[in-house]
Amino acid sequence: MRFKPGILADHQIDDIIAEGAIRAEGGLEPLQVQPASLDLRLGGKAYRMRASFLPNGRRVEDCLTDEVVMHTVDLSGGAVLETGCVYLVPLQESLSLPKGLTASANPKSSTGRIDVFVRLIADGVSRFDGVPDGYDGPLYAEVSPRTFSVLARPGDRLLQMRFRSGDHVPTSTLDFSVHLEPLQDGLIGYRARRHSGVLNISRIGGHRTDDYWEPVYARDGRLILDPDEFYILASKEFVRIPENRAAEMAPIAPDLGEFRAHYAGFFDPGFGCDGKEGRAVLEVRGRDVPFILEHGQPVGRLVYEAMSEEPRSPYGGQGSNYQGQGLKLSKHFSG
Repeated sequence: MRFKPGILADHQIDDIIAEGAIRAEGGLEPLQVQPASLDLRLGGKAYRMRASFLPNGRRVEDCLTDEVVMHTVDLSGGAVLETGCVYLVPLQESLSLPKGLTASANPKSSTGRIDVFVRLIADGVSRFDGVPDGYDGPLYAEVSPRTFSVLARPGDRLLQMRFRSGDHVPTSTLDFSVHLEPLQDGLIGYRARRHSGVLNISRIGGHRTDDYWEPVYARDGRLILDPDEFYILASKEFVRIPENRAAEMAPIAPDLGEFRAHYAGFFDPGFGCDGKEGRAVLEVRGRDVPFILEHGQPVGRLVYEAMSEEPRSPYGGQGSNYQGQGLKLSKHFSG
């Protein structure tokens, strides 16, 4: 398989699936292949871990000793993954990558917006979220709910994976800032409620917004972030991703202030196109002390990269929850 350098598009992902570079238990499901990524699915069990870890040259399975694993959770009928705990979940997909083709993973947009911290782990790989060329083996998700306990089942999609031919070569960047002036009905964002009920990952639109979130209103273009509280905010800038580009969120610097901005990460080709320009939604957590965030304050950077080919179905072509978005919560909430 030879591809032009860049991020593989949907039809190219289909090609490598047909060639056996991606394997999946029971085959893939409809819409699992996105314009420039592949959704990854949880398997049937989760290991409750004492702590996060990396395999550092070992098989992940060999690391799962009694000293590390507290107990095993059966997900087959649905099970609650609790806030503040770390779980390791074998994924239904595995890889057999050819030379010259690497993979990287990031939480899906809906995962980041419910403050579930998810990272990819692969056998022998000493970093999170990256898979080198030539890798042949299973994949795992480390899942740590931060704000809401979640009900998870086999097949739930928390991560997405991109495939890259050749080296990572950024083509351009866009710095973006936070919007703290009135957006929708005077809102500038939402703050997560503590001690909310369990959030069912597979129940789309089935949770009342006010059971999980409290609105945050504009006040003189400023917001005081409370320590360890989770916020959904929006970028001041509108984002547009041409169909021959993909993009990824990255922090400008690790120490922009006493807060941390989490980014779901991937923006697919076609986002914000056809007159449906949208903002980036920001997942923000305060650190140890209260911190004043101001309208227009820099918070991150969008890094563009060339596609290997344009996708057959750009973002929004198969329907999307976030095309043309303003300030928007995850697809799990309504009303």
